[in-house]
Amino acid sequence: MLESALTSWPFDPWLLASLVLAAWIYLRGWRVYHRRDPSRWPVAKLILFASTLLTIYVSLASPIEPFASLLLWAHMVQHLLLTMLAPPLFWLAAPLLPMIRGLPAPIRTYWIAPLFRVHWLRKLFATLTHPIVAMLLFILATWLWHVPQLYELALRSQNWHYLQHICFLTAGLLFWYPVVRPYPFQPQWPLWLLFPMLLIADVSNTVLSALLTFSDRVIYPHYEQVPRLGFSALDDQAAAGVLMWVPGSIAFLVPLSAIGLRFLFGTPALPRSRSVPKNTRIALPLAETHFDLLRVPIAGSFLKWKHSRIALQLPLFMLAILVAVDGFSGSRIAPMNLAGVLPWIHWRGLLIITLLVAGNFFCTDCPFTLPRALASRWLPVGRAWPRRLRSKWLAMTLLVGFFTAYEALALWDRPWLTAAIIVGYFAAAFAVDAVFRGASFCKYVCPIGQFNFVQSLASPLEVQARDEKVCSTCMTKDCLKACGTSLNVPKKQSNMDCTFCLDCVHACPHDNLGIVARRTAPAMRLDLAALIAVLAFAAFANAAGMVGPVLDAQVTVQKSLGLASLLPVVIGFNLVAMVLLPGIVVYLARRSPRAVLTLVPIGFAMWLAHYGFHLATSYETAWPVMQQFLGVGTPAWQCSCCCDVGSWLLKTEIIILDVGLLASLYVAHRTTSTLRELFPWLVLVLVLFGLGLWIVHQPMDMRGTMT
Repeated sequence: MLESALTSWPFDPWLLASLVLAAWIYLRGWRVYHRRDPSRWPVAKLILFASTLLTIYVSLASPIEPFASLLLWAHMVQHLLLTMLAPPLFWLAAPLLPMIRGLPAPIRTYWIAPLFRVHWLRKLFATLTHPIVAMLLFILATWLWHVPQLYELALRSQNWHYLQHICFLTAGLLFWYPVVRPYPFQPQWPLWLLFPMLLIADVSNTVLSALLTFSDRVIYPHYEQVPRLGFSALDDQAAAGVLMWVPGSIAFLVPLSAIGLRFLFGTPALPRSRSVPKNTRIALPLAETHFDLLRVPIAGSFLKWKHSRIALQLPLFMLAILVAVDGFSGSRIAPMNLAGVLPWIHWRGLLIITLLVAGNFFCTDCPFTLPRALASRWLPVGRAWPRRLRSKWLAMTLLVGFFTAYEALALWDRPWLTAAIIVGYFAAAFAVDAVFRGASFCKYVCPIGQFNFVQSLASPLEVQARDEKVCSTCMTKDCLKACGTSLNVPKKQSNMDCTFCLDCVHACPHDNLGIVARRTAPAMRLDLAALIAVLAFAAFANAAGMVGPVLDAQVTVQKSLGLASLLPVVIGFNLVAMVLLPGIVVYLARRSPRAVLTLVPIGFAMWLAHYGFHLATSYETAWPVMQQFLGVGTPAWQCSCCCDVGSWLLKTEIIILDVGLLASLYVAHRTTSTLRELFPWLVLVLVLFGLGLWIVHQPMDMRGTMT
């Protein structure tokens, strides 16, 4: 049984992500208040909040969760943690102000602040947290979910089990709120009401636990039908009753004793921060502030270091060399070669996640420009890039060619071709930037760079001036002189053409540049509009080209046309999807080209859902190929197969597409002026959304794995 407990830790990424996000938000806000008033916001409150999250995680994602369906006492422990321990710990951490202050400024300003001005919401919360109402809801939730029919339903259905947990946690939060009275709570009722509230709740708990402890029959038949682990279902039920009785009563009696001491001797009823004078107005932290990555401790200091870019490029440069070497000299079987695994599973997935979280950060540590940067002092000053090629058309053509070749030539299945592309990339970057100045390769040639420029439009972060007034008085314009792509930072819009090299940050004499949270859009040109459309449609074409029904349809077309090879069909599919359809969209949008930005969020969502799927199902494939390349131990080739990730991955993909749809609808609204202009974009986005949903529900042809 001990071995089973140690190996029965269910993995719930949504729960883990939610708890980590909550911890990050609280920590951000707590740090601000701790610096201002350490006595009111001591480290103990941070520990209490962390203990709350740990309690919730242990109750829902530890061996308690799988054992809850086998042992009633384990299920009772889970319920006690959710109702008796997590809620009071949460309120003792006084989470209201830190959680609000820790949220990003736009959310505080536009989402949270309006809620505090809704009178009926404030009235509802005051009613639900009144001691009598909170007590009744707590008792109702406890007794209702212990009715055999509902209890058994929660054991049979995962969704009902989730609802049961939510009810217990919510009832516990409402019950313990008036007991703990977290700062800046100001009670509008007499303190003596807590005495009957806790006493009645304890009596209710005692009666229910006594029914379980002394019953001569099994109340929940489910536990008679599951395998028993050392003792009978009746003994299990009695143990659960004792657990509910003793720890539950202690939880009620501790605050009851504290309240009694206060009435008798005037001592504080519960451990609290400084008392808040009645009718004191508490200012909520809802004012807007700006996030700046360069002001984040450690990370900001490192990025502002003048050698930070080389320090980031060198590891990726060495890794690219290793991948190329293995691609030319290693196994011809893709899942057993670094070149068949790392670029097509790990790099792509991490790239799209990085673009969302940190903007165009990959270009910061791009290894392909490192040889040119190291040789720059010995190379002559280059020529200006030809005027006729100062657009995105060349890079766009290379992008379409790459995506077509990816399927037509099965690049993912030929490690030596991947290695050749890597070497060719290094050679092209060096040759172009050795002849031409102004980071011409990055701005006009690099297909990866154009992908990053467009997809980073979905990120909130961009290199920008912190204070435009400082830039307006600057006479030297050092940032413009330092920028490799000739961007005037105070006037630039969005992340287009910005490689995040941070040369402008290092050159600014006023320390006025940062990586800040802004929402700006680029000035639209025909070539840029076409690039955006191509990449949006490429997201769906690239994903659709890997699903079973599309692959079967391509074979059907090949046979119906009597073709000896599938190559013409694949090329035709990609040209229609990435040339013809984007061309039609751009032509129809010629009168409102800014509306093409509508395609960025939904396209990014498809890239993220697609590449995230491969990363989540195949991340373990890196380990055996690294073992083989380095000659370390016996390669664990079983890791080269796809992981069984469960239903959460499909739900995540659907949520990603949902967010992309909403963001695209918002952009369409902002970039069109009439309903007539808006309507076709709404239809197009809904069609792409429906196509994305269909794709993620289809069986995916895995790349870089043994299956």
